[in-house]
Amino acid sequence: MTDTVDTAAPDTADTGSYDYDKLYIGGRWEAPHSTDVLEVFSPATGVRVGSAPHGDATDVDTAVAAARAAFDSGVWSERPASERADVLDRVAALIDERGDAIQALVSAEMGAMPSDVGMLQQLPGTGVLRAYATAARDYPWVEHRTGIFGTTRIEREAVGVVGAITAWNVPLFLLCNKVGPALAAGCSVVLKPAPETPISALYLMAIFEEAGVPEGVLSVVTGGVETGKALVEHPEVDKITFTGSTAAGRVIGGRCGELLKRCQLELGGKSAAIVLDDANPAEIAPMLAFFGLFNTGQACVAQTRILVPRSRHDEIVSAIVDAASAMTPGLPGDPEARLGPIITENQRDKIEGYIRSGTEQGATLALDGGRPEGLDSGYFLSPTVFTGVTNDMTIAQEEIFGPVLSIIDYDTVDEAVAIANDSEYGLAGAIWTADVERGIELAGRIRTGTMGINFYAIDPGSPFGGYKNSGIGRENGKEGLESYLEHKSIILPMGYTPQV
Repeated sequence: MTDTVDTAAPDTADTGSYDYDKLYIGGRWEAPHSTDVLEVFSPATGVRVGSAPHGDATDVDTAVAAARAAFDSGVWSERPASERADVLDRVAALIDERGDAIQALVSAEMGAMPSDVGMLQQLPGTGVLRAYATAARDYPWVEHRTGIFGTTRIEREAVGVVGAITAWNVPLFLLCNKVGPALAAGCSVVLKPAPETPISALYLMAIFEEAGVPEGVLSVVTGGVETGKALVEHPEVDKITFTGSTAAGRVIGGRCGELLKRCQLELGGKSAAIVLDDANPAEIAPMLAFFGLFNTGQACVAQTRILVPRSRHDEIVSAIVDAASAMTPGLPGDPEARLGPIITENQRDKIEGYIRSGTEQGATLALDGGRPEGLDSGYFLSPTVFTGVTNDMTIAQEEIFGPVLSIIDYDTVDEAVAIANDSEYGLAGAIWTADVERGIELAGRIRTGTMGINFYAIDPGSPFGGYKNSGIGRENGKEGLESYLEHKSIILPMGYTPQV
């Protein structure tokens, strides 16, 4: 690696790996203070993918200092919102232009099929960048209100320096959905990606620089828990935005509360798909399986609790088992594969522990997935489907983050609502029915941040986030942009007419 940004992507022609020995600090490639290294191996093949520095508190301090200096200078925060939006649009266009290379890298890091990276990460990632660009152009940055003391001028301005900490399950999308709104708002950003997927974050920095993000505004410090802790604790960081587990979110949120630091948390889920008695099992089963198992179940919005009317249990279960059986795991280059590997051996062991728990607590294995034959090179699991699940079982209450579906029977719609709401989480869900109006009415009774009717997606222009232990705050759309803003009220003299 050299010191110039235009060579940020390493030459892999000879080594076949992505090795970074520098961090991206304020628009420059800088040698890290830490000598520790993150080695990355494919969870699908075990082949070495590359390496990144394991940044420490000193590296975080350097990055935050660059971000603070850039923010205070106004080089980005005072640039017109329309110009910031243009830069985000250029980032999205460059990601699409280089999609094959980016998909190959992310696939190598996390073992997913390149096509899945394109569909589940690149498409929504560029989608949110463009949506935030639109929101920035349309947002009422200044308005005037008339009150009891005359006219007040309300200005919206960037919150300041943002520390962004992301998970490993959809690294490309999460990077776009953290950096995008912060830049649209005029903030400076220090990103700490997950230690399992650090390389793609460094790789993508050349695109942001090429698109026109000024020096100092954006940094990436790769590392682990202690690196993230240093970012949360830093006194010059004005806001933390985090996507990850609820357990980690509690720690981060608690510390931000002590420091009176703004905090946004997108955490876990245990979402319910409610199948009504008028649904067609043959039509909906492939989608039920997909929305519960996509990304090998490693998704916070995965609908892993499937609630079915007891009167139609057998035919619905049969259709779901058939659909889940078709979602076979395989290597990234296998055109027949539908699922990639589990991210680490430890995570696979944890999922297998949940499966044992399900059988021990009395659930029935309608589909016993297990470790597929012929894929010993990686951490693979085939889909598992449980029936006879009651909502008090561990597999129905805890986020497994793996390819495990729990089918829960109900007798009445009111009982289905109660089961869906009987969770510490409230992130996603869906209603499956032939009567859309009935589905809309029912969706309004579920305590969750997003719902779908006969479908599910995270729409880039609509607010996304959770109730209860699924998080604090909203991402996407104008609500996502607004979460990176402060509101300032300026009381004008009585009788003064604002100059529009």
